[in-house]
Amino acid sequence: MTAEDRLDELAGRLDVIAEELADLALAELRTALERGESGRPVTEKRLTQARRAVEKASHLLQAGRGGAAGHEPDDD
Repeated sequence: MTAEDRLDELAGRLDVIAEELADLALAELRTALERGESGRPVTEKRLTQARRAVEKASHLLQAGRGGAAGHEPDDD
């Protein structure tokens, strides 16, 4: 397996993790609504922040190889 293949595999796994984090964040929002809360729960905010970080990592791994849909991620 080449280094590029490994990066593609890792990016794919990160994409799956990002989806799982999004699902958890939505579930947290639903639970908060059911409890009658009006603001965003702290846990949902953390999950969303983590999802964005994981998505950025995936895009960084795909950058320059056509996997980032022509986008170059912002530099830190």
